[in-house]
Parts: sequence; C-alpha cells; structure tokens
Amino acid sequence: MLQGLNSLLNRHPERVKATVEIYTWQTCPFCIRAKLLLWWKGVHFTEYKIDGDEAARAKMAERAEGRRSVPQIFINRRYIGGCDDLYQLDRQRQLDPLLIEPAL
Repeated sequence: MLQGLNSLLNRHPERVKATVEIYTWQTCPFCIRAKLLLWWKGVHFTEYKIDGDEAARAKMAERAEGRRSVPQIFINRRYIGGCDDLYQLDRQRQLDPLLIEPAL
C-alpha cells in the first residue's frame, strides 16, 4: 500500500542513494523548510545542529564557500547551497538526479 501511495505522489525513497548533509539551527525556518523537502523525498540525511557553536559554524563556512547562513546543504560532498537553492534545484527537476547518484 505504501509503495503504491509513494508512486501516486511521485515519491521514490527507495531510489535515494546519495549522502546528504545539512547544517542547521534548531529554530531556523529555512532549515525546517529544507528538511521538510528532504523528508518528503525520503532522504536520510546527516544533520549538523550548530546552534551557537562558532567552531562548527566556521567549519561549515569553510565547506560552503564562505557562507555562514543556515542551512547549508551538501549532496555527495558537493556544495548545493541553502534552502532556496535546494528548492530551485527541485523546481528545475535537477534535485532527484542528484539524490539517486550513489555516494563516492
């Protein structure tokens, strides 16, 4: 039943092979929105909650081309950007192909 519902809703979590990482703050609305899209797609992701942790934020900024805002998202270690970037990839139908690529 769930498989049929997933197909009807165009959800295919069984296809997701990518490694996804997201840096967040607990109360950040953009972080919540980005995670909702990933959850909807059935993505199991690693979340780095960096609330108030300046060392973790510096590490994130180093990986994210100097950006210090949250969320910052990586798929298979490739820098994707923030929430708006993630949704733009989805609108352009470029997100799903990234999610089905196996991690290196």
